[in-house]
Amino acid sequence: MEKATFAGGCFWCLEPLFAELEGVEDVVVGYTGGEIEDPTYQQVCSGRTGHAEAIQVTFDAQRIAYRDLVQIFFSLHDPTTRDRQGADVGSQYRSAIFTHSPDQAAVAHEVVREMTEQHVWSRPVVTQIEPVRTFFPAEEYHQEYYQKNPGAGYCQVVIAPKLSKFPKHLPPKPKPATT
Repeated sequence: MEKATFAGGCFWCLEPLFAELEGVEDVVVGYTGGEIEDPTYQQVCSGRTGHAEAIQVTFDAQRIAYRDLVQIFFSLHDPTTRDRQGADVGSQYRSAIFTHSPDQAAVAHEVVREMTEQHVWSRPVVTQIEPVRTFFPAEEYHQEYYQKNPGAGYCQVVIAPKLSKFPKHLPPKPKPATT
């Protein structure tokens, strides 16, 4: 198993989308890229810790390639807005790829270069690509937030529309067999 760490706005929005992918074994929401040990949600939301809301994806590279995860990441948020995704504003909502190896860094830079050459975005990509530091899992009530709270306002207004637009050509996890 390998790990991939992405920040692209609210971690509640990214988690359920990555959890649906074939080859993804686990997705944990948390914080990384900051200066203090084991920050709380309130500390990160203050914008003063340097952490980003992020997801850490555990995946089987034999079933889904890291490159695919990076491309999916870019399809799920706007990588051209610095420290902002929609109404979420602050460095904790920045677009970032936290790499776990030089190979991951090379792939991330290559995907950004390709997207730039293909003019996928009308503005420059501002996604930070840097080695992962310590990843701190968020508090338990943030884990699987959408799955646990599908009727919550934020889930209905922000996350559900993203799920409905999720590219259908991506390899979803197989549905469990019913008996």
